[in-house]
Amino acid sequence: MKDAYIVSPLRTPIGKFGGVLASLTAVDLAVKVIQSIVEKTGLDTSTLDEVIIAQSYSSSEAPCIGRYAALAAGLPIEVPGYTLDRRCGSGLQAIINAAMTIQSGNAEAIMVVGVESMSNIEYYSTNMRWGSRAGNVTFFDRLERGRERSQPIERFGAISGMPETADNLARDYNIGREECDAFALQSHQKAQQAWDTGKFKEEVIPLEVKSKKESKIIDFDEGIRANSTIESLAKLKTLLPNGVTTAGNSSQQNDAAAGCLIVSKEYLEKYHLQPIAKITGWSAAGCDPSRMGIGPVPAVNQLLKKLDISLEEIDLVEINEAFAAQALAVIKGLNISDTSNINVNGSGISLGHPIGATGIRIMTSLVHEMKRRNARYGLETMCIGGGQGLAALFERV
Repeated sequence: MKDAYIVSPLRTPIGKFGGVLASLTAVDLAVKVIQSIVEKTGLDTSTLDEVIIAQSYSSSEAPCIGRYAALAAGLPIEVPGYTLDRRCGSGLQAIINAAMTIQSGNAEAIMVVGVESMSNIEYYSTNMRWGSRAGNVTFFDRLERGRERSQPIERFGAISGMPETADNLARDYNIGREECDAFALQSHQKAQQAWDTGKFKEEVIPLEVKSKKESKIIDFDEGIRANSTIESLAKLKTLLPNGVTTAGNSSQQNDAAAGCLIVSKEYLEKYHLQPIAKITGWSAAGCDPSRMGIGPVPAVNQLLKKLDISLEEIDLVEINEAFAAQALAVIKGLNISDTSNINVNGSGISLGHPIGATGIRIMTSLVHEMKRRNARYGLETMCIGGGQGLAALFERV
């Protein structure tokens, strides 16, 4: 089977919900990433076989953004594109889909992008199509509604949202509030240190944001709270009674995009491209929706067994920080005692979690760090609302 190589992984800065990138649409963000990859690689876009864009909150403003953004970016009309949604795992799944297509010999070069503009996700109604004869009309926040309906209520019952699933894991794994706050603080500290030492400079593409009065260049991740302390985190109320999850030890809602090329060895050699890593293997698993955050544990265990490799052989590990309690549960579930190689530059709590983009954002940061450390293996894991886990192993080349 062919190898699938990663070339030029890039990302935008990550904006806060309603923050500096709120005026940019998902199309704007995706187009910037596509055009930046083309510019950096000198890619002959007519040689692309496919565009895959991950997005969890798609919109009829840009139906099938995999095609729409490709056209908006100026790619040839002959290059097809599609969109996929595996919720929080969407970006990583896009990488996996591209890799499988390359490995099977059905393509030589695929543009992969993950994007989410959570600031622009709309409200909607389910009962206005044919008119509302009497009574109130209900509008749903599509962000909140998607979390509440992550599983069939008829089978699993209702949940209030993803924080409830994190609190369930905290009880299962005996994780306390103080432990969660300490984990969150470390995430912010590591992310700020990464920026201070220039680690993100190579992977982040600045964005121009225009308003009626001025134009600004955004080249930083907006959500990092470098001034957080254990004391300030401890003052925040829990989101649910008797829980441990707060706004301070949870991931943020964000706007961002990330992308890369996935190509074959033959394509690399023909067009003189320099890969940074290759995809060695991946695995997906299901779990109880009410404990969706533990999904990476069975996914990782399946992957390690499939590849006949141990966690001790892996140099760097990324566990998406949907919630501190969730990430800590995964660490405990995998029996990891030394956490010094986990999320070394922060993750969802500090950098943010733009749902469709996160999987590719994490891969981008991971493989750049692997290059800096001359590391061989990097593991990425994603928990997924609805009760799934996704894991992939990357190898530096």
